Amino acid sequence: MWGVLIAFQNYQPFLGFWNSEWVGFEHFRNFFANPDFFRLLRNTLILAVYDLIFFFPAPIILALLLNEVRLAYFKRIVQTLVYVPHFVSMVIVASMTYVFLTTSGGIINELVASITGKSINFLADPSWFRPMIILQMMWKDSGWGTIIFLAALASVDMEQYEAAVVDGANRFQRLIYITIPAISSTIVILLILRLGSFLDNGFEQIFLMTNSLNRSVADVFDTYVYFVGITQGAFSYSTAIGLFKSVVGILLIYGSNRLAKRFGQEGIF
Repeated sequence: MWGVLIAFQNYQPFLGFWNSEWVGFEHFRNFFANPDFFRLLRNTLILAVYDLIFFFPAPIILALLLNEVRLAYFKRIVQTLVYVPHFVSMVIVASMTYVFLTTSGGIINELVASITGKSINFLADPSWFRPMIILQMMWKDSGWGTIIFLAALASVDMEQYEAAVVDGANRFQRLIYITIPAISSTIVILLILRLGSFLDNGFEQIFLMTNSLNRSVADVFDTYVYFVGITQGAFSYSTAIGLFKSVVGILLIYGSNRLAKRFGQEGIF
């Protein structure tokens, strides 16, 4: 935690923490006044909202579907298949995306061209950048995210299902009135924790998929910190950006936790 001190200094590595000049909130003021701030904020927030809308529910839906599979061997095969992408490096994922989507012989682009008569430059078109990022995340980590939800589903009392069957409830009604309420506390806790990293879009994935043609929508706080802090040596300025993200995360955790308790959930503290 001592590292956050340099956000309030004009940090010089050879002077150290205590001997560098203290500048107060100067780096924060410069960051908020930077013409790039609102563009970075917009790009970061849009990706974060897409993450909550599309990626966060994906493991829940997949876990509910797997829970309905009655053939044990088939269920294990499907679980293994959806777990494997988690262990694939993001560099490999980016390479696979390039191979599939490039206009120079990409499999998907060849299929699109055969149907529509023209190819789409997915990798360079800014309008395709965000869907591409979300789809990569869903393919890579949705299966891994089901582990927690499947564990929560395993703790549901089977007698409730049996009683529901006796009462004439169909499979969908059992899902709505028994399964989902049983894992609602797990969903809320994971949502609160996810909000804590709301402004973290993931540096590696964004960096690998960014190019000069889609940079207008691809630049986010994570990549900006790298370009400013590492390539330009602005350690104090980039630390101030990181601290700003952390403060926003803390506020979101406290706010969402209080809101969860108000609606009758346990929360995380």
